[in-house]
Amino acid sequence: MSIEKNIQTVKDFFAAIGRGDREALLSLVAEDIEWVIPGEDWPLAGTHRGHEGLANLLETASKSSETSTEPREFVAQGDRVLVVGFARGRIKATNKTFEDDWVFAITVRDGRLTNIREYVDTQALARAARMDASGPK
Repeated sequence: MSIEKNIQTVKDFFAAIGRGDREALLSLVAEDIEWVIPGEDWPLAGTHRGHEGLANLLETASKSSETSTEPREFVAQGDRVLVVGFARGRIKATNKTFEDDWVFAITVRDGRLTNIREYVDTQALARAARMDASGPK
């Protein structure tokens, strides 16, 4: 596929995330998608594989946080699309907010996302997920 089509596929993916459209998301990713989210001490960290892994990730995300994600720039070469963006949100268990500048490195093959690797502010997310000794605030 062309670079322009790969970028459009990634834009469609982020639009589906914004709408919470699970069916559209699954139609845009390969059956063997691998989504790697770095970090520790927050619920979304880890490697998520396949449609089941993606569905579990989306469910965990909706239960654990409220997030507004804004992709700001798309840079592509070959089958790779880098997305530079910003997120703002709240971890529900702690009621703490976070702000996160991020980059997603996404591989698109045959019109579907096959790999997503996030580069996020893991410290900001871990701080927001950490319970204080006195409990949530």
